[in-house]
Amino acid sequence: MSTEGLTVDEAIRAMLLLMPRFAARLKRTRIPARLQSMNLAPRHLSMLSYLVFDGPMTVNQLAARLEVAPTTVSLMVSDLSKHGAVDRRSDPADRRRTIVAITDDPETRTAINDWLANGAFAWQKAFEPLSPEDRAMFVRTIEAYEGNAASSAADNG
Repeated sequence: MSTEGLTVDEAIRAMLLLMPRFAARLKRTRIPARLQSMNLAPRHLSMLSYLVFDGPMTVNQLAARLEVAPTTVSLMVSDLSKHGAVDRRSDPADRRRTIVAITDDPETRTAINDWLANGAFAWQKAFEPLSPEDRAMFVRTIEAYEGNAASSAADNG
């Protein structure tokens, strides 16, 4: 199907065909052996990706980026810390703040990087030919879809 000049109905049909494939591909993504015992969920993947690509940050910074409460991030950090995926330390500038970083353990760090690399590579190849405006529109569209799907699910009980 050509994706040039799609009507709304054609775009809906194309997305209804692609989304199950996309979801199935995500489910088939191989989790490295070193990470399998950690019971990683998509929310962990999001947090780990921020830490890998943007470096260490505070719980509040992670919460803002993940659009969740700091207590939720604290629970996620606690989970991943127990499994050795992340390290927590006090911020030297303000001991009340906690800095979260990917672990220094080379085996775990490599496993996390390898796990994230496949998805990042695929997104890079998909986004490279697009203009910055087209990339922004794609992200806004997925955000709008997610918001509408969540609202619809809540309305339908």
